[in-house]
Amino acid sequence: MLPQLLGYHLRLAQRAIFADFAQSMGQVEVSPGLFGLLVIVEANPGLKQTELANAAQLDRSSLVPALDKLEERGWVARRASEQDRRVNGLWLTDAGAQMLRQLKQRVASHERRLAHHLSAAERQQLIELLGRIFPELR
Repeated sequence: MLPQLLGYHLRLAQRAIFADFAQSMGQVEVSPGLFGLLVIVEANPGLKQTELANAAQLDRSSLVPALDKLEERGWVARRASEQDRRVNGLWLTDAGAQMLRQLKQRVASHERRLAHHLSAAERQQLIELLGRIFPELR
């Protein structure tokens, strides 16, 4: 039965992808989720935590510990928003921006390994097919 289950194949792929991602990061302990948060904060300086949670599709109880890790490492800073001082905005620190540049290079290599056996068209088709499984999450 397992070879016919889409979820089974997705789980096997996820395990392999996460293992390769971890190996790609070397001594830097960064999960795909933390990497994603850094990318979103970089693209949206001053983003509110609730907006980041929505963009990353995380609930607040999952987001806060992840942000705590990023802040402890000195990669992200929480500062009062210029528009509403009751709300914290998020910014990459200089150290965070420098680390993210390194991580992006590692992730690019990781992605090339993942897609090694796929043509550019097949890679794009796979992304589109995966997006059709739960379109409401896009």
